Parts: sequence; C-alpha cells; structure tokens
Amino acid sequence: MKLIGGNYIAGLVSSEGKSTFKGINPFDASELPTDFHEATEEEVNKAVIKANEAFTVYSKKSGHNKADFLDAIADEILNLGDTLIERCCAETGLPVGRITGERGRTMGQLKLFANVLREGSWVDARIDTAIPDRQPIPKQDIRSMQKALGVVGVFGASNFPLAFSVAGGDTASALASGCPIVVKAHPSHPGTCELIAIAINAAAKKTNMPASVFSMVHGKSVAVGMAIVNHPFVKAIGFTGSNKGGIAIFKAANEREEPIPVYAEMGSTNPVFILPNALKESGDEIAQGLTGSVTLGVGQFCTNPGIVFLNNETSVSDFQEKLSQNFQAVEANTMLNSGIKSAFDNGVNNLSSKNNVELLAQGKENNQGFKGSAHVFKTSAKNFLNENYLEEEVFGPSTITITADSKDELLASAKKMKGHLTATLFATEEDLENHTDLIEILEQKVGRLIINNFPTGVEVCHSMVHGGPFPSTTNSRSTSVGTGAITRFTRPVCYQNFPQHLLTDELKNENPLGIIRIFNGEYKK
Repeated sequence: MKLIGGNYIAGLVSSEGKSTFKGINPFDASELPTDFHEATEEEVNKAVIKANEAFTVYSKKSGHNKADFLDAIADEILNLGDTLIERCCAETGLPVGRITGERGRTMGQLKLFANVLREGSWVDARIDTAIPDRQPIPKQDIRSMQKALGVVGVFGASNFPLAFSVAGGDTASALASGCPIVVKAHPSHPGTCELIAIAINAAAKKTNMPASVFSMVHGKSVAVGMAIVNHPFVKAIGFTGSNKGGIAIFKAANEREEPIPVYAEMGSTNPVFILPNALKESGDEIAQGLTGSVTLGVGQFCTNPGIVFLNNETSVSDFQEKLSQNFQAVEANTMLNSGIKSAFDNGVNNLSSKNNVELLAQGKENNQGFKGSAHVFKTSAKNFLNENYLEEEVFGPSTITITADSKDELLASAKKMKGHLTATLFATEEDLENHTDLIEILEQKVGRLIINNFPTGVEVCHSMVHGGPFPSTTNSRSTSVGTGAITRFTRPVCYQNFPQHLLTDELKNENPLGIIRIFNGEYKK
C-alpha cells in the first residue's frame, strides 16, 4: 500500500501545505520514504467544519450502528497486515512483537466499546415519572441521559503509535459516545498514522457512516494542534503526551471564548513503596521485577516506575546492590525519537550533577541511532522532602531509590507527592496492616493503587482507571483507558414533560432497548 503523505479530510486526501517532513527511523536516524504535508489553517478549519456537519447525523446513529463502525475499524486495521507492522516498527524502533501486541490491544478496545454500545446501559438513563396529584405541588415527568458533546480533537501519542494514536483509546471512546473526531497525527510516526486513517475511512464507507465523521491532519508545528484546540466547533480534547504540551493545550482551551474540557494524560513517576517485610522476604525478586518494569519499552510507558521508596535497614543496601547488578546488564535500546532521547539524556545528566543524588548503576551504552542506557540512582527521603526535582518525570529507562530513616519520613514523603497515575506497594500482610495510613494517603495521590504487582501494563477493561490528580492529568475524575472513558465526551441532558414519541428509545417507558435504567429510584431492566 503506497503512502501519499497528505491530510485525510472528510474522506478525501488534501495536500495544500507547502511545508513537508519525513518519518525518521530511530534505530539508525535514517529518513524514511514519503514526504508528509503539514496541514494549513484552512485544511484544519475545513476538517472541523465538516466534522461539525457530521455531528447532527452521526450522534443520532443507534448504538448498534456505531458498534458496527468500531468493529469495522478493527477489522480494517487487521486487513492492513504486515504493511502496518513494518512501517510502524520502522518509525518507532519498537520490535515486531510489541507492535503486533499493540495492534491487538487497539483492535480489542475498539471491540470492547462496540460491546458497550450494543448493550446500551452506559447512557445512564434516569426516569422519574410524573405524579400529577402530588401535594402540595404536582411532580413533573423528568428524564435524563448522557448525550454526545460534539466534535472532539484527538492528539496522537509518541509512545503508543497504535493504542494511543489515530485509532486509539481517545478515538474509540469519542466515536462510541457519538462524537466526530479530528485527529492530530503524531509526527514521529506519520506513515503509521496515514495507514490507520485509510482503515478508518474504509470502515466508515463500509458501514455507511458520514465520511466527515473522521479527519486526520499532519503537523510538526504547534500551530496545527492549536488550530484544532482553538476552533469554536471543537467541544473537547483528548491528549496523551508531555506535561509541557498538555499544559499548553489546557491553558489555550480555558482561554477560549467558550472554554472546553481537556483530558490530558501528561505522565507520571509512578511511585513504588517497598515495605520492610517484603524487602526482607523477596528483595532479589522485587529487584529483578523492578528492573524489567523500569526498562520496559525503554522506559517510554507513562506507567514506568520513576521513584522507589525504601525504609532504611540492613536489607536496603543488599537490595540496591542487586538492583545495580541488574541495571548494569541491561542493553541500550532504541528510543522513539531524537527529542525524547535528548530529553532523557538531559534528565539523567541533571540528576547525576546533584550533590545529594548518587548514580548507583548504568546499563550498557550504544551510540547508534537514538539508543538510551538504563540508569538507577539513590538519594534520601530527607532530600526528597526538600527538593521538588526528584519527583519530576525523566521519560526513559531510569529510576531513583529513595531511602527513609523512619515510617514517619516515609509518610511525609507520600504526603508531599503531587498527583500520579499509579502507586505500588510491595508488602506482606503484616506490612499492609502496619501501613494502612500510607494507603489512605496514596488514595488521594493516584488513580490506580497496586499491591505486589508492577504498574507497567494497563489492562483495557471496564474497571480500569488510567488517570490521576494533577499534574498527571488535567482531570482526575475520569480515565483514558477502559469503558469509563466514554463519558469524557458526553454531557447529561434532561427532558421534562416530553411526550413518548419525542423521547429516544433509551428514555421511553417500554424500554425497547432492554437497558438497565434508574426508574423511579430503582435500577430496572
């Protein structure tokens, strides 16, 4: 399948921009074939206007119709075959096994949302029937449900070229909610993005969806993304990326004449707490697992553990020694792009220059392409309590062990922390009984609490929460993974004294869809 390098606007290819760029193979820093055209402001404007026109049609499609569309997208992605896998590997430096698995995850989450749409109860239908003879005031007939917001702008992520990109979780949840989307393709893997755009367009045609339900634009410049954020027809933004990028989008969205919600997942250092008895009983095993979790995906997951808390006792030094041995054996591996590699090098060099931080060990080095070496540091909890930089994410294969002299110092460190996506406790039953106060603190700091398991690996399921308090995200009340993500792009709408024939099926008395609803205060089907 030949790549064109254009922007996909309402089913048509557009290449009006004079500025072009190429994909780069991070393995050897070589340029890949095809020039990709940066979208003009006019092209972005056209994409959003067309999407807004599609909203009146697409938002009224039945759950089954939208489900067929999502299933068809998954099928068309699979139909791209090895062409997608090969291009994605070339643009990211990620191995075939990882990309194949991520393709499966991408298809799986599309099909998961399709199942949610077919079942239908996600709309949270609430019905309070009229009581005309109620005294002293008659009760009106009042009903409500979740309805789609409008056009959603989606920003593809660098570290998950499929699962958090053009057909990723934000796309799946927005389309499931009934919202057309305009996607800003990530410039690190433009060819991968174009192939997925082709698949989505094919699925739209196959299921008789309006072509303008989906558009995708390219751009290395900030201007392209901001044109989406600032467009008055865009009603929400989904973003996965850096803190700097997420905050810029969040501020711009809130400075609009009509502010809009931004669901930005901006990274996290995902603190790990290894409690005393667990350290004594399983220190070597935990050290091995921690090494794998920190360096998984060359540390380029948003859930890699970046800070590890320990209690100061004799087993700490043994643990750090084992961890050092493990890190020294880690091969240097290819990072996603030159910008990420440069930022990682700056981050570990900055830590190495600090007086109160010691480099415990460094993995093997390789200067070919954009390869990053694993690093593990150590410092004290006293230093953590006095210095904010230790909690900042260094995106890549590095972590810091932080040793507390007492439980009080450990709790103080937890209280000082900002918001994160996850927190992990390695603990025995006795440890857990002795640290319920730590768990209560961490509940206020993260979106997902984990016991005796590493945070890397985010299961796509109904109960998953992939989010957390600021600055890990801009909105801690939602998730970007799992079916709960659908309500990011909806709002509740109330209907009072509506005749039955004007109500949607979800709110009619006879419940033709057979969904679970709150009917006069009781859950009923």
